[in-house]
Amino acid sequence: MKPPKKLKTILETTVAMLVSIGILAFPAFAEVEQKVDLRWRGCGITKKAFMAEAAQAYKKKTGKVISLKGGGATLGIRTAAAGDADIGGACRPAKPELSDMEKGVRMTHVGWDAVVAMVHPDNPVDNLTREQLFKIMKGEIRNWSEVGGTNDPIAVVVRRGRINGVGYMARRMLFNDSKASFYRRAINLKSSAPVEQKVEKRKDAIGLSGVSSARRRKVKLVALDGVAPTKANVASGSYPFFRPLYLVTKGEPRGEVKSFLDWLLSPEGQQLVSEQHTVNLKEGESLVSKFKHWENTELIMNYQN
Repeated sequence: MKPPKKLKTILETTVAMLVSIGILAFPAFAEVEQKVDLRWRGCGITKKAFMAEAAQAYKKKTGKVISLKGGGATLGIRTAAAGDADIGGACRPAKPELSDMEKGVRMTHVGWDAVVAMVHPDNPVDNLTREQLFKIMKGEIRNWSEVGGTNDPIAVVVRRGRINGVGYMARRMLFNDSKASFYRRAINLKSSAPVEQKVEKRKDAIGLSGVSSARRRKVKLVALDGVAPTKANVASGSYPFFRPLYLVTKGEPRGEVKSFLDWLLSPEGQQLVSEQHTVNLKEGESLVSKFKHWENTELIMNYQN
């Protein structure tokens, strides 16, 4: 027997009031807040290179929870500097000389990534010279047939802005000019993930990203001067566009932040980095002297050359 309509309405109203003031709760709809010990923000490339797995391993080891939120290298550096994140992830160096929002930070070098050129898997081009890549990204080579491909226009896809992690380091290493511009008709997107996704979908596209992220996509990673961006070639420096990956803190790390960084730099933590197909510090120790684009090394806690 159903209750009268008026009684049913009264009961529903009463229950709603009790739920709203917290006296009555339904577990299926209740939001359970997880205690967070450290807040990480930064570039997706650093996250994919080691940070996602490191956060899981550290929680398993210590019970400490590290929340992860992307947004790019610049955001990672600046939220760490402002104290809005305990740790920032960055695939470019902090540049306090360019922005006050990056002052007061310290960087910890954790491993090595590489900037790579990506094309669609069906694109027959699998090797470019550095000069060819330079000319493509500047719009001086505009058809795939000029580099051994099909007779189709090249769609250059780049991340918007000059100081994002990929854009800044690509300009330094490929153009030797951090203020250089990509092809004026390039497709400009807001972050590295959309760049990778665009290259996955378009057979005429080429884009740049970090190998730690790009290798997880359905794209072809182009060799440069006959050298593929494999882990071994990045570690040896044979592949030319290798770059450091950093974790950024406001001042020198202390407390739980220091404990996490100490663990990540330990043999156990560095082994985890290597297991993600990322070149760790020991594997890439010869790269320190080979890397020609160090900046603000006084801010790098573990820099040794």
